[in-house]
Amino acid sequence: MAQGTDQHAVERVEVRRGAYHDSVTLMQVSRAVAGAPGVLAAQVAMATDLNLDVLAGMGFTLPDGLAPADLLVALRAADDAALDTATGLVDEALAARGGPVGGAGAGVGGVVVPPATLGRAVTASGATLALVSVPGEHAFTEAMDALDAGAHVMVFSDNVPLAHEVRLKDAAADRGLLLMGPDCGTAVVSGVGLGFANVVRPGPVGLVAASGTGAQQVMSLLDAAGVGVRHCLGVGGRDLSAAVGGRSTKAALALLAADPAVGLVVIVSKPPAPQVETDVVALAATLGRPVVLATLGPGRPDLTQAVRQVVEALAAAAGADEAAPWQEPRRWPAPAERTGRYTALRGAFAGGTLCDEAMLVASAVLGPVASNIPLTGPDGTAAPRLGRDLAPVAGTPHVFVDFGDDDLTRGRPHPMIDGSLRAEWLLRQADVDAPADGAAVVLLDVVLGHGAHPDPAAELAPAVAELRRRSAARGAEAAVVVSLCGTEGDPQGLERQAAALVAAGASVHLSNAAATRKAVELLADDVRGALPWEVSR
Repeated sequence: MAQGTDQHAVERVEVRRGAYHDSVTLMQVSRAVAGAPGVLAAQVAMATDLNLDVLAGMGFTLPDGLAPADLLVALRAADDAALDTATGLVDEALAARGGPVGGAGAGVGGVVVPPATLGRAVTASGATLALVSVPGEHAFTEAMDALDAGAHVMVFSDNVPLAHEVRLKDAAADRGLLLMGPDCGTAVVSGVGLGFANVVRPGPVGLVAASGTGAQQVMSLLDAAGVGVRHCLGVGGRDLSAAVGGRSTKAALALLAADPAVGLVVIVSKPPAPQVETDVVALAATLGRPVVLATLGPGRPDLTQAVRQVVEALAAAAGADEAAPWQEPRRWPAPAERTGRYTALRGAFAGGTLCDEAMLVASAVLGPVASNIPLTGPDGTAAPRLGRDLAPVAGTPHVFVDFGDDDLTRGRPHPMIDGSLRAEWLLRQADVDAPADGAAVVLLDVVLGHGAHPDPAAELAPAVAELRRRSAARGAEAAVVVSLCGTEGDPQGLERQAAALVAAGASVHLSNAAATRKAVELLADDVRGALPWEVSR
């Protein structure tokens, strides 16, 4: 029933018992409905404790007796007509993504009621792979249920306790199965993308990835170089830690070795624990095919350099007299060359690994970079950690923020789905966080593919243009550099996204490492002598 929250708005909260949908689907539906004319707020979510807190914070009045398996449709609109339209849009969007829209009554009238558990769904369908996307504290039960039913499992959920991860991976090994994740956001199985996945051509490369956006960067650059991917098996960001011991990485390597269509293997990760890396490298040497390590860290190749190794290794293996010439990934220059004095570098990232890679490149020249995910140097000293306000740290002008970090995604969509928080932060760089002695160079990533925002440039390009306008009005126009992670086949349109960002005044690069180098080059002249690379033109 609709009720007024003030004299100008009406709201409706519907409870749909037992109508489960995964969190990614519900985030996308919420965002689509919130953008409809006359809709002031829209949140479609399962009734978990966290989501109930978010809805209460949005001012919705919630009924008693809710259970985590209940679907809540909370809408606020300018009038009753807009409210009814929004409700219809929710039903249409949920129906288009599959699954029930009417809750417990969905079995009436000939509509088949879905299985009550994931294990039963696996058994009934004969599926060999199950995807788990529930709040982290509940992921163990669902994943174990699917393993018991004989399916490999991809755990999309984050915030899964470490002890649960180890137990799940041991259980998977006992059953001869693969547990991908937790916090596995990207996978490709036999050419089919799962989670956040770019559209890549089929080919001979198999990836084992302890990084979602790192894997997306590698696959996108491979696609641009004309090299295809057979599988990308995500293992979760903690898998190569000492505590987990590479359990899923070793299982994934064995699966790739058993597929004759895989001609080369890439391992994508942040730096593994030393003993785990030794074990994994020893196992990789037994696969009977080339293995390229794309494991980020000080003194190690960046992801673009690792992709170059892959391309040249495949060309050599194909019997060419010499490796095919490497073509640097494409870039779209800014519409005008920058001429101001730039004294601070500010990074706003949706991908944690892309943020790490950028900090590694930048800090090698600029020194410590403050972040909410700060790097630790070879001597064990960590860079400054940002406070909750994400403002610059005194004495450290360079700031990188991973907006996809768990602390910034609790109760809100991931920045690859919703860029509004990043857009707000960008504008701060022209106002309260602007450097006092010059202008900022702002570096951000835009990640395309299935699961991501359908048109991220529509959100971020206006913020880029406004940032430049406001900073110019202060007498020091900011420069903006974009790392665009995507392929020609992605639904958002690679060329269209690049064109919109360039029109807003940014320079755009397919390579995240190249984008970071460009951003560093734009800083004050006194850093140029320290650049360990040739300045791009």
